[in-house]
Formats: sequence, structure tokens, C-alpha cells
Amino acid sequence: MVNIFQNPKWKQEYAIEINHKFEILENLDDEDSIDNNTNEKWENIKTIIKKTKQQIIEKDEGTEKFKNKYYDEECKFATEEMKKAREKWLIKARREKEEQEFHHKRKEAHKIIRNTKKAHMKDVIESIQEAQKHNNTRKMYQT
Repeated sequence: MVNIFQNPKWKQEYAIEINHKFEILENLDDEDSIDNNTNEKWENIKTIIKKTKQQIIEKDEGTEKFKNKYYDEECKFATEEMKKAREKWLIKARREKEEQEFHHKRKEAHKIIRNTKKAHMKDVIESIQEAQKHNNTRKMYQT
């Protein structure tokens, strides 16, 4: 189960969406308040909360995968530069100069990604060790 309140971006987006949907619900309640009983109102609130959480998770799922938290903007930029160099090399009939530039960009991109991943793993290991040191087993396994 995903805890959306651990991710600040999701938390803020969730609060905005919930407020918006409750405003809509209030407007509907004002119009037909005689017909709705308390149980129906609670069911509406419950479904709004569940649907909003699911929508936020599904909307953001394509942009952020949990397994590659280390892949940041610098890695993305290096990968894009490598792709551009490869396209340039393929378009220009595979000339020597473009090939060397592509290989250089590829080597650079892999180095950046490798170093970023190594730094991220170091941070994860340190947080696990810190949690273990303070006997915080739950946090240790969540990391």
C-alpha cells in the first residue's frame, strides 16, 4: 500500500483535489439536502477520499517509479544528450567524428548515472544503519 503522505508533491496535490471535490459536494448538498440522509453523505465522502487517492497515484505512476529514485534531472539530461549524439551519428551516414562524439556522450551518461546511483545507495545504506542503530525496525525495512 502506498502512503501518499510521505511524498510532499502527492500530499499537496491530494489536499487540493480533496478540497475541490468537497466544495462540489457541498454545492450538491445545498440543492438537495432534504433527500440525502447521513449514511449516504458518509458513503459519498468515503468514495471521494478513496477515488482521489487512487487518481493521484495513477496519474503520477508514469512519471516516477519507486525503483529508480536516483534517476534525477542530471541523469535525464545526460541521457538526452547521448540520444541526440546517436541520432546525429546515424543521420550523417555514420562518420568517424560523430561516432566518437556519440561514444564519448554515452560514456559520460553512464558515468553520471553510475555515480548518482552509487550516491543514492550510500544514502539508503546510511539511513538503514541509522534506523538500526536507534532500534527503529519499521523505518529500517521501509527504506
